[in-house]
This record gives sequence, structure tokens and C-alpha cells, in this order.
Amino acid sequence: MSAYAYRLVNVFTQEGGRLTGNPLCVFEDAAGLDSAAMQALALQFNLSETTFLLPSTRASARVRIFTPAYEMSFAGHPTLGTAHVCRTLGIGGNELTLEMQAGIIPVRANGNHWTLEAQPPTRRELSESRAQVATMLGLQAHDVGERPLWVKAGREQLIVPLVSEDAVRRAAPRAELLAQLASEDGTSMAYVFAQSAPARLLARFFFPKGPAVLEDPATGSATANLGGWWLAMGRAPPFHFQIAQGEQTGRPSTLYLDVDAERRILVSGEVLELGRGSLEL
Repeated sequence: MSAYAYRLVNVFTQEGGRLTGNPLCVFEDAAGLDSAAMQALALQFNLSETTFLLPSTRASARVRIFTPAYEMSFAGHPTLGTAHVCRTLGIGGNELTLEMQAGIIPVRANGNHWTLEAQPPTRRELSESRAQVATMLGLQAHDVGERPLWVKAGREQLIVPLVSEDAVRRAAPRAELLAQLASEDGTSMAYVFAQSAPARLLARFFFPKGPAVLEDPATGSATANLGGWWLAMGRAPPFHFQIAQGEQTGRPSTLYLDVDAERRILVSGEVLELGRGSLEL
């Protein structure tokens, strides 16, 4: 048997709370693991994502990301959490690059505040009407704001503006309807948000799993896509938002979205290591 070291970190933590944010497991050296073993380990830990570090000839490290059910090309909180572990292991410092299926992702840190630069966004219109989207989300048509869009700044997701924080809190997606949505990779995901102040937003992220709808406490990839949505809506950069997410999951989280004058989309937040261990296979 071989021993594999791992670390548990929380990403997008709120006000230093050690049990806030989105949890992540990072395997420090996955060179001896094949895809099936990685998938099985992700199911073993049963977190939203587990990442595996590998050598790279193109970046500081290569990263594979698995949910309990499938591999992902990109995700935000695994990117920041894995970068934090890389620095701890001496792989890069406060600035490094991570090779993922979606491409090379630059990441930098100021203390434990980590920032990733997303891919340039693309977008496509939604075929469903506003009323259909509202029904999928368990809302009324008047709760949905202007121009929901599919946006991809790493991984395509549906970005849905709502007219109020109350509407965000009332959202109760219907699994059988939400599953009818299809991103380019065949997954069904919806990110809803509303503006609570000029530079503050409240957001939630939903995805179906079997007959149920699950909610993510903090979604960096959707935050990046939100930057693409604002650009599509004609908002002139630079701009900045502080985003609260995870309120309804018991894991309050804080994410930051910046789009600079060069239209680069930057997603950031705090990362805390919670613990570490090893297992034998």
C-alpha cells in the first residue's frame, strides 16, 4: 500500500471563521493515482470538489478537479484552495500558475487572500423565457431581472439576475425543471443574484443531483461568469463587488469580484487550512 497526504482547506471564508466558506480536500502528490482512484477518493470525501496535484511542464503544477460524480475542467474555490496548498508545499510562492483542463490559470496571494484571473468570457442567449426560468427557480416572472445569460469564463453556467434580495432568498428550484437546462458540457446549474448595495450582492448557486437540488456555499467559477455577465450588460470597467453566498447552507461565505480596466475578471477570497492527514491505498 502507498500513503497519500491530503489537506483540508476552507475557501472564501467569512471574517476569519474557520468553519465558514467552501471546504476542499487537496491531495499533495497524486502521481501514483489513476483517474478511477481520483474519482473514488472524491466520492470518499464527498465534498463538492477534491483536487489532485501533479507535475506540470507548463505551469507551477497541474491540477485535476473531481466532484463525487465527475471530473471538472475548472472551478473557482478549488483553484484558490489548491494554490494555497501549493505555496505551503513550496510549489511557487505568492504568484503561481495552475494547469487545468480549461487552461493555465494565474493565481496570486496577499497573505491568505488569494486571487485568480479567469479566462476571457464568452456568452450565449437563453432559449427559455423569463417566465420559464422563474418557474424553474420556484419564483414569479416579475422576480427575474433583465437578460439571464449562459456565460463561460472557465466553465459555462446560467447567470440569472433577480430583482431583490428577497427573491434570492425565496428561490426554491424544482429539480425536474432545472435538469432541463443544459450547459455546453451537459450539466444543469443556475446562479442567482441581486444587488443589495452599490458594491454588494447576495447570491446563491443551485444544481440538481438525482431528484434533489443542491446548493453550493461559495462558487468562484460562477462569480467569474458574473463578471462576464456584467460586461455583456455594458457595465464599464473597472468595477468591484463583495458577494455574500452560503447564507442558506449554514456556510456563510464572502467572495470578491473585480473587473479591471483591461476587462480582466478577477475572483478572490480568504483561504484557511483546517487540517491535514494521509490515507493508504
